[in-house]
Amino acid sequence: MIPTLVFAERDHSPDWMQQEVQRVLAGLHVLQCQQGDTIAVMLRNSPAYVAVVLACRQAGLYLASINWHFKALEARHILQDSGARALFVHDDLLQAVASGVPDGVAVVPVPADASDDASTAWARFGLGLPAMPPRTGFAHGAIAYTSGTTGKPKGVRRIAAPAGRAAAMEQQLQQVSGIVYGTGEHIVAYLAAPIYHSAAMGYLTHFSRLGARLVLEPRFDAEKTLALIERHRITHAYLVPTMFQRLLALPPAVRACYDLSSLQHVASTGSPCAVPLKQAMIDWLGPIVTEAYGSSEAGYTTFATADEWQRHPGSAGRPLPHAEVRILDDAGQPLPANAIGLIYVRQHAVPDFSYINRPESRAAIERDGLITLGDMGYLDEDGFLYICDRKADMVISGGVNIYPAEIESVLQTMPGVADCAVFGIPDAEFGEALAAAVQPVDGSVLEPADVQAFLRERIANYKVPRLVEMHAALPREDTGKIFKRRLREPHWAQQQRAI
Repeated sequence: MIPTLVFAERDHSPDWMQQEVQRVLAGLHVLQCQQGDTIAVMLRNSPAYVAVVLACRQAGLYLASINWHFKALEARHILQDSGARALFVHDDLLQAVASGVPDGVAVVPVPADASDDASTAWARFGLGLPAMPPRTGFAHGAIAYTSGTTGKPKGVRRIAAPAGRAAAMEQQLQQVSGIVYGTGEHIVAYLAAPIYHSAAMGYLTHFSRLGARLVLEPRFDAEKTLALIERHRITHAYLVPTMFQRLLALPPAVRACYDLSSLQHVASTGSPCAVPLKQAMIDWLGPIVTEAYGSSEAGYTTFATADEWQRHPGSAGRPLPHAEVRILDDAGQPLPANAIGLIYVRQHAVPDFSYINRPESRAAIERDGLITLGDMGYLDEDGFLYICDRKADMVISGGVNIYPAEIESVLQTMPGVADCAVFGIPDAEFGEALAAAVQPVDGSVLEPADVQAFLRERIANYKVPRLVEMHAALPREDTGKIFKRRLREPHWAQQQRAI
């Protein structure tokens, strides 16, 4: 199915969208792409992005999305690691990554202003040419890039399900997506989160499959969101805790101006939501604000309706259909209710995955057919999952996963830096912000602004620490490893949460 897309106050009919999809498929055919190849995109939310997503699904191509804030080195890693054949990129972003595009990768510039100019390379791409043949079998889908202690993002690539299980798994996955994202008749869905996020990508493909009317925004604006809900009678919305914060920050008189009665389902995933914030949203919108726990690797594994969450505040829900959730100790033994341990999960509706070029990393997270991403938590007596902590170093800021090791590896190349540590500190709007503790070389004088400027030239701006602290010496464990907990603790001492 193809959605009716609403973007920049324009309706794009399913027929128009299908023509765009066919044109993309024709252009990829000219580039000699074949089923199972990988295509990369570095686009903001736009009709072009949607067309490329749907084209890849129709042709059985893997799609690697690149965060459009990335710079050349960051983009190069994904392009090389994924083996991308082509890169679709907004033309105003191309200069920042051009030097990082490997030889042999075809670059397809897309006008950032959504121009209708028929003379542009994008408008001519594939025009009037035969399209790639439709896929046979596995849809392949999106490659999500995630990371860990190495600081180098790992590509999560799905493996085709066994032939005898593929159809059943597809039906099961649709069931799970319907629970998490919502379903129904006469759906009008709202999406402002960046499509390069795996949750937003899943939201897009789910409602595209349903042939819904999808209101797509290039970025989130709190009051405009309310106006769009009223104008389009939006029934389903994807919102993350940072968006909750900005919506609730609007004056009550402003919020009261808009009719939000059409809303039936608000999906929230991606980062933990503070209990008072979630309760305030439910008080405002009613018992329609849901929550799910998942990952790029495992898919969605738990879910809570608003009513369930209010009976179990702070919970991430109970296991979804076809999902297993276990809490294990360090020896792999099951723990009783309310005992904190490592969270191991498996969503059997989702095909297995590999980490591209990292088989050892894939093997390291598995135990008895389940995987862990290092999150710590417990199950209560009713089987509801509570997440107490997460991977020791990862920071979630505004729903975006940020991996300090990646930032540290860049900062360590700065002249005058002897060592450094990057970690998360509390932030009222984004949940967490980044801080960097820097130990200068003896005799060197470094200013926080100089550190931030150095990083800003080399990594995406949202990865640049908001706070930079100078230390004569960084606290270390006996092994020599920096004791990050001691750096974090002063910032979290007055907080009622640890993440």
